Amino acid sequence: MSGLWSAAGPARQGWLWGAAALLALGAVLGAWRWAGPRRRRRLQRVGTVLRLFVYPVKSCRGVSVRRAQVTPMGLRSGELRDRFWLVIREDGHMVTARQEPRLVLISATCENGHLVLEAGDMEKISVPVKLSKKNPVRNCRVFGQDIQGRDCGDEVAQWLTAFLNSEPCRLVHFEPSMVPRKSKDTIALFRNTDEVAYPDCSPVLIISEASMDDLNTRLEKKAKIQNFRPNIFVTDCSAFEEDTWEDILIGDVEMKGTVCCGRCILTTVNPDTGVIDRKEPLETLKSYRLCDPSEKHIYKTSPLFGKYFAVDKTGTIQVGDPVYKMVWE
Repeated sequence: MSGLWSAAGPARQGWLWGAAALLALGAVLGAWRWAGPRRRRRLQRVGTVLRLFVYPVKSCRGVSVRRAQVTPMGLRSGELRDRFWLVIREDGHMVTARQEPRLVLISATCENGHLVLEAGDMEKISVPVKLSKKNPVRNCRVFGQDIQGRDCGDEVAQWLTAFLNSEPCRLVHFEPSMVPRKSKDTIALFRNTDEVAYPDCSPVLIISEASMDDLNTRLEKKAKIQNFRPNIFVTDCSAFEEDTWEDILIGDVEMKGTVCCGRCILTTVNPDTGVIDRKEPLETLKSYRLCDPSEKHIYKTSPLFGKYFAVDKTGTIQVGDPVYKMVWE
């Protein structure tokens, strides 16, 4: 072989080396095209976190916290996880303030490993966060989708039924070993990886103070942020600017904007009295916050207020954190 190589002469060897160099360059260029040009991330400050809310029991009163973990399935503060408890009928169908408006008067906190419920003149009641495996797992229905929950027992079921003065209700808890719901099964624009327990469809809802102020200039009776139940309430931005945010960074948490939040009659429940109005602020929102006609297949006739976000990178956020829009260049 060495004889053949030497016999080729300098010209032949030069040609071979050149061909090898071209092949190497082609491989490099091919790899560059495959990876694409490197993009640089620029951060643009667009707001500040004003308040954070966790809603342990779906449709019950939210808990205002100074600091929260942001998990793939929503906010967490200690043992309180966002909408990890759900009120159901005995047949498993969810019960929300749409059907039982007085749910908004029930407050939920955690003490010594127990979820504690309080409402009106009722004696407060507590249930363990970690339930006995003897408690049955119930099949539930949330917006037409199947999901499980472990039953929290007869005592709290009777307590809820008495306070609501309703047909029999039960309380269930979503456990980590259970299968979450896919957000995209409610709204197709979510990704396959976006999952929730008992929220409507999204791990995080963001609303700005300016959007609330804009709405209240149009209302005779002012609405409260509690009418709209966001997880993150943001200040230092213009009205409805949150609708335009795509990729954002708060603390060390990265989130991706998906769709705006289409509003329903739950917004008309007075958070202080538990009385449903069925008109305001929903009717006023419909007068100026309907979607573009091209998006009617998503929102139908629901007015838009707030934006849903999915979680790309988990971490911790707190009141006072800057909100950055991530711009890719």
